[in-house]
Amino acid sequence: MEPRIIPRKEHRISRKQVSPNALRTLYRLHNHGFIAYLVGGCVRDLLLGRTPKDFDIATNARPTQIKRLFRNCFLIGRRFRLAHLHFQDEILEVATFRRAALPSDSEAAEETGHNNRPLWHIKDEDGMVIRDNLFGTPEEDALCRDFTINALAYNIADFSVIDYSTGLSDLEQRLIRPIGDPYIRFTEDPVRMLRAVRFSASHNLVIESASWDVLCELSSTISRIPASRLYEEIQKLFLPGSARPSFNLLDKSGLLAALFRGLSQWMYENSHRAALVNTNLERFDQLFRDGSPPSPALFMAALFGPSLEETALTCHRDGIPHQQALDAAWAIFMEDISKTACIPGRVGNQLRALLALQPSLHRMPPRRPSSLIRRPEFPDALAYLRITAETRKENRTTPEWWDAFLLKAPSIKSSPPATNEIPPAKRRKRRRRRHRRAPQTAP
Repeated sequence: MEPRIIPRKEHRISRKQVSPNALRTLYRLHNHGFIAYLVGGCVRDLLLGRTPKDFDIATNARPTQIKRLFRNCFLIGRRFRLAHLHFQDEILEVATFRRAALPSDSEAAEETGHNNRPLWHIKDEDGMVIRDNLFGTPEEDALCRDFTINALAYNIADFSVIDYSTGLSDLEQRLIRPIGDPYIRFTEDPVRMLRAVRFSASHNLVIESASWDVLCELSSTISRIPASRLYEEIQKLFLPGSARPSFNLLDKSGLLAALFRGLSQWMYENSHRAALVNTNLERFDQLFRDGSPPSPALFMAALFGPSLEETALTCHRDGIPHQQALDAAWAIFMEDISKTACIPGRVGNQLRALLALQPSLHRMPPRRPSSLIRRPEFPDALAYLRITAETRKENRTTPEWWDAFLLKAPSIKSSPPATNEIPPAKRRKRRRRRHRRAPQTAP
């Protein structure tokens, strides 16, 4: 199929909307005789009138050629070799055009494997791509992408937009459609299911019906993805202001049960719990819309806090001290979730600390409030208090009390945290003993 080319006067993308570093990179590649395109999500967002988060570049220059052109270039990646250009205020990703593997590539890979050479395209026994370093043409590269709306390119040579698939028409219909067979595409990389959910939630798009059915069928295969990679994708899903719609799509598709089985089971034991989590996430999204990007620890609290607090309260009623009960519930949670999403220990400890601070914040009047606000977890703990006060419709005046206290004591809020440590006493210098020489005897 011939690509559809939209000239500059027929689309809304302007170079003024593109990062200056990306423009310089595109022009340098073009001036050295290489093809250079803006590709992927940045082209999609510019056509939708949104501000892209980053600008990805694709070219026919090989990674080593890119490195020779740019002193600030670092080559990364095992599955697919990429060039990262480090600027003062951003990092640009520059990739060489790639293509899908052919049967002949597999035969060649087996032959080179016997000679201890690198295998450029490898799939596991389930069909998931492990390594993919096959270079191709601009069209082959576009057709390797996940969705049609991400297969659009902006050509710096003539400022045109190139559509190698049905991306422009799908964008007009606000559809998310995989390129090729959805079953194969989601099997090759199950993270594409999370990306479909993310684009649908964040861009108010609809996943094409046949693809949605396949996504629901394959939702359990998301557990095959490494836990560290899943944590990164979960942050992309929930932190940029679309946590609630993402959560609902995950729940409907079966991805939520595959990712967070414990949370899913806890929610469906009582219908009130699902509504509580949904309202928490709506308040969480509002923080982002208000210009206060929330932390990963606060997201974890909004999503998992109610179940952890309920488990701790049950143990506390059985006679276990509250902090000990919370620590036990948190330890079980961290062990369980690490099987699918590898949460950094720092984030996990912040989650435990902000939940542990809740009883002190709820107590009216609080004990030693000046010392509480010096604790590093206090901002997130107070934000969580505000979220739960709204969702549970209880202690609504408590956040107001803290707001008034912080207004009256700004110097306390900004002062360095107090410590109870006693400064070490100065060590007295020990006097060196002089060694007397033994008297010499006459010969």
